[in-house]
Order: sequence, then structure tokens, then C-alpha cells
Amino acid sequence: MSIETNKENICINHIINQKKEAFIVKGDCIIPDIKPDILKEINTSGIVCVYRKEILEGKVKIDGNINTYTIYLADDESNNIRSINSNLDFSQVINVEKVMPDMEIKLDVKLKNIECKILNERKISITAFLEVDIKVISNENVDIIDEVKLADIQTLEDNLKISSNIGTGNVNAIAKDTLMIDTIDNLAEIMKTEASIVNKDIKLSYNKVLAKADLEIKILYLTDDNRINSVEGKIPIMGFIDMPDISEENICETNYEIKNIVIKPNSVEEHSIYVEAEIEITCDVYKQKEIRVIQDMYSPKTNISFTKKQLQVVESKESVRNICNIRENEQIPEINGNKIYDISVNVEIEKQTILNDKVVYEGELEITYIFSTNNGLESKRTTIPFTFNQDFQGVCKQSNIETKIEIQNQEFIISSDENIDVKIDILFTTYLIRSANINVIDDIKEEENRNRSTSSLVIYYVKDDDTLWKIAKKFASTVSEIERVNGIENENKLEYGKQLFIPRYNG
Repeated sequence: MSIETNKENICINHIINQKKEAFIVKGDCIIPDIKPDILKEINTSGIVCVYRKEILEGKVKIDGNINTYTIYLADDESNNIRSINSNLDFSQVINVEKVMPDMEIKLDVKLKNIECKILNERKISITAFLEVDIKVISNENVDIIDEVKLADIQTLEDNLKISSNIGTGNVNAIAKDTLMIDTIDNLAEIMKTEASIVNKDIKLSYNKVLAKADLEIKILYLTDDNRINSVEGKIPIMGFIDMPDISEENICETNYEIKNIVIKPNSVEEHSIYVEAEIEITCDVYKQKEIRVIQDMYSPKTNISFTKKQLQVVESKESVRNICNIRENEQIPEINGNKIYDISVNVEIEKQTILNDKVVYEGELEITYIFSTNNGLESKRTTIPFTFNQDFQGVCKQSNIETKIEIQNQEFIISSDENIDVKIDILFTTYLIRSANINVIDDIKEEENRNRSTSSLVIYYVKDDDTLWKIAKKFASTVSEIERVNGIENENKLEYGKQLFIPRYNG
């Protein structure tokens, strides 16, 4: 016979799996008839867009494309500098253990490297090396018994604080604007584009999340009189996500993904470039909740049986943010006082070491310079190794941490013909995720009634692993009565071999 209980429904969130996987995307590009033959590749870059992600049983499928730009030296009488823009489509299936279609997935797809090979004067082959960081999360609604309606029920309880998901939502935001170029420039073609999402911020109000950021754009372009120039700007991103029952006290995590991007000369307004990007903003809202968990139970009068189930929960998620300041002087003889048209920076973390109260990151900055030479244009890549210590109270070797990095500021000062002072500030945000496995009572039934009759005393000697709870349950007594009979003031201090009188009930 089932026993009546009260239950609390809670959304338990926990990480099912985390995985990093690298894959390669290849494609050929034909040079359009209106452009001259290619003699030499100078620089190739790309922007990754993920427009679809799908969770299958044991697999994750990612569909997207890479918007590539190749700057090249033309095989013509003037050896002009030209460029080719193309799209590399990809569809990648990645095996991820334990993942199921009803789970939530978070992706971070990064372009690690891109290479261009000249197949012939009218055709090139592009190879992109991508790395995807996958995190699969389960948000499961479970009923936790917090009260058993039986007169003399004895329960062993624990109060726990957990992070409970109260809502997940997303919105597609459109960021679009027109970037004005110099009025003396007649735009011939776009040679290179960089796009990144910076200045992320969120505001929570009743039933809504406001997500804000900027799409930072850098464009290198060619004019119709064969000059090279650049323009950059920031385009606001804003999205409202409906989220019932949230408030300012809740914890909110947001993720931004570029799904599609269009960059082209503005057909309406001269001396301008039109930029439009579709960005998916995903938001997860959590609240810290205290729950009462019954870990064990028995009744001195009634035989009851129950089952236990184990739940993995996130107890808390803490974060620490600090800036890593990199200051370096680079000597690049190839530049030799020539004009630098573009500098792009990429951050790579090679190693992460977790110590007590500290995380040590070892990585390098990859800096690519595009500059003029006597032969037209050249590209040079340099690396700056760095080490950064992130102090984090409570972190230890067994901790589960996540790290997000964002370039905050970058400045390059040319101090002589070949010396460049590099000043780059990188924001490190380190998250500490505290997880736990808890056992909760489930499916309680009454097996056989035991009528309380004359009580008797049992003499018992305390063993090594004894607790008052174990002893009381074993002899169908209660902790309070054992304490009363034996004058015990602190149930946590039981002496090995101590003699106890146990009040017991005979059925």
C-alpha cells in the first residue's frame, strides 16, 4: 500500500558531456572571369557561421559555412593586388556519448587556421581547420519527496543548495548598419573582413531578459584606383527574450552565435559598405534554491519499503574575471617602415593547469600583419607566448571549470622602422561549476503493520562506523529516545565501545 507524501517539482540541470573535436573543411574556388589570374596568395581569412545545430541520439550535427577572403597578387602587367570572396559550406556529425534529442547543446566553433593552395592560375583550394567545443546539458524536471505523511516516521534529512533552471529561451537578433568610407574612395572590392561579438551585457526584469552586445567589424577594401584602405565600426546587437517568473536576483547565462553575415558595397549610398548579420542569442536562467532532501527513513511501528534514485545536480556556478595585460616589442624587418594596412589578433590557450586556488593558463597570441612592400603587399604572422595566473578561491585539481576569453583592447605603436610596441588586454572569465550526486527517496510503500506494545531495553556497544541514526533504525527505536535514555548531548560524538541502552519496541 502506497504512503501519502508531499513532493516538490524541481528542474535539475547538469552537464551530460563536454567534448572538443577538430575537423577540416575543404573547398575549391574559381576566380571569376572579371578578375585577373592569381600569381601568389598573400593572405586568407574567414568568418565562421553556424546556421543549424541538431541533437540526435548519441550524435550532434552542425551545419554552417565559412565566409572566406583571399588576398592575392595578380598575374598582370601591373602586379595589382586583388581578392576573392567565397563560401565553404560544411555539415559535420560528431559522436557525443549520452546525448539525447531532448537535451540542450551549447557550441563554440572556432577557426583555428586557414590555408590556401594555388591549383592553377584560375583556381585555388582552401582548407579550414575548425575546432568545436561542445557542452550538452540536461534540464530534467524531477519530483523530490519532502514530507511523508506517517505519524511516527523517522527521517534523516539534509538541506542542500542547488542551481535550478527556471527557463531557457532564444531569439534571432539582426545587427545591420552602413559603414561610411572616405569620400575620396570609390569602392572596388572588399578584400578582408573580421567580425567578433564584444561588450556583452544582460539585464533581467520581470518576465524578460534584455541581451546587449556589439558586432565589431573590421574591413580592408580596395578602391578603383588600386589603393588599399580600411574601415571599422561597432554595430549594436539587442534581443528581448521572454522568460516567465524571473527577476533580477536570478543568474543568467547568454551565448551568441553568428548564423549568417552579409557584407557588400551599399547599392543605395555611395562611399559606404552595408553590413547585416543574423545572431542567435541563447539564454539560460537559474536560481539558487534550497531543498530538503530525505536521505533515509523508517517507522518504529510500521514496516515500510522504498527505493532510492541518484540525481546529479549543479550546486553552484561561480565566476572570476580578470584582465591579462600583454606588453611586447616585436621586431619585423620585413616591414621596414612601410605602411601597415591590417593587423589581426587571435588568442590560443595551449595548456590549462588547475592548482589550489589558482588556474594557470599558457598560450600564445597569433598576430598577422598585412603591409606594403616594393612588390605590392605582404603578410607576416608572429606569435607571442604568455602565461596568465587567474586567482580563484576554492578551485582545486578536481574542479570542473570553464573559461571564456575576449580581447578587450589592442594597440600597436610603431616606434621605429621595424619595432612595434604591442599592447593587448585579454579578459579571462573563469567559471567554477560545483556538482554533486544526491540520493533521494522514491516510491514509498507500507509492507506490514507493527503494533507498538511493551518496550524493552537492549544493551549495545558502539562500533566503528556507527551513528545514532543507524542504531535507532536497526532496533526500531528513535534517535531522540536513545539520547534521552543515555543522556547524550551531541549525537555526532559517539565513543567506540561505549555502552548504550536502546529502547526497543516489540511487534
